[in-house]
Amino acid sequence: MKRDYYEILGVPRNASKEEIKQAYRRLAMQYHPDRVSPEKKKEAEEKFKEISEAYAVLSDDHKRAQYDKFGHAGIDSQYTYEDLFRGVDFSSIFEDLGFGTSIFEDLFSDFGFFGTRTRTTRGKRGRDLEFRLEIDFEEAVKGTTKTVTFPSYEICPQCSGTGARFGKLEVCPQCGGRGTINMHKGFFSLTTTCSRCRGTGKVILHPCSNCAGSGRIREQKKIEVKIPPGVDDGTVLRIAGKGEPGSNGGAPGDLYLVITVKPHHFFQRRGKDIYCRVPLTLAEAILGGEVEVPTIDGKVRMKVPPGTQTGKIFRLRGKGVSTSHGSRGDQLVEVFVEIPSHLSREEKRMLEAVIKNISDQAYSEKRKFLQELRNL
Repeated sequence: MKRDYYEILGVPRNASKEEIKQAYRRLAMQYHPDRVSPEKKKEAEEKFKEISEAYAVLSDDHKRAQYDKFGHAGIDSQYTYEDLFRGVDFSSIFEDLGFGTSIFEDLFSDFGFFGTRTRTTRGKRGRDLEFRLEIDFEEAVKGTTKTVTFPSYEICPQCSGTGARFGKLEVCPQCGGRGTINMHKGFFSLTTTCSRCRGTGKVILHPCSNCAGSGRIREQKKIEVKIPPGVDDGTVLRIAGKGEPGSNGGAPGDLYLVITVKPHHFFQRRGKDIYCRVPLTLAEAILGGEVEVPTIDGKVRMKVPPGTQTGKIFRLRGKGVSTSHGSRGDQLVEVFVEIPSHLSREEKRMLEAVIKNISDQAYSEKRKFLQELRNL
């Protein structure tokens, strides 16, 4: 377990920056490896690193605030070992001590503060893309394959994404290709990342004319996308690796397609079931028979029993939405009795004659309603 930084420097938690600086200066003189016997040199080096790390954190207002609030977890989660020492001015502390620079180069070479190593630029993942894709109701239920065309940035073919003419990057003239700049101040030799090439050691001196030095061109991208059966309105499909290309060898982003399902003239989606309404004539409702019903697979004949009432729902097995497991839902058919309008005088006369001969016992719902009404 790491020791407390304040304990390492031997200062209270409310110590001023000057007190922290003086404490570090005193301990650095005490544990400098050049001032101890050879058998204690390894121990002194570890101690010197420890006090230098404590000073790097406590001498920086932001790092110190993070440490005071979260302890070592607040530092370790935000900074690499190299970042802890970035921007810390050790030279003003030791400029009059007369120490050689070799010990600092040896002690801090592990985290790149001294030396001439070129910084490697990490690959950056490409940007994700999101577009809406409109499909028909039948395509959503059964699945389909669609050709999707969308704008995207692609790697420039002329420069292979480097941004340089003919793909040729030049040696950075500012750092000579090292990626770092050495600065000498007092007895310290500090190394910082080259501001021009940002540590890569390479720069674009002659930009690619095709992409104006960006390494990317905008074009219309066309891909085939398989839409699985059973997708619903608002479903998001992730197409891995079909987003924008990454930079510096980074992985491409992903393409996200938000599915919009067009409304259907007959059908509505209810989970894995399909719902529709079908009108019945008076004769079909009273006498029963077969009626033609639309389904996602085409027309079918559905039996209607005599005396079918408005609101009755019939279930057609296996005529619903396909699922990812290969099964299908059902189709729910709600019927309603259409009352004829615009009857001729003769039709009305004939209908009245028929109605007058129908017994009240035939109207079960009407009789039930009247009985409950009397009970009130």
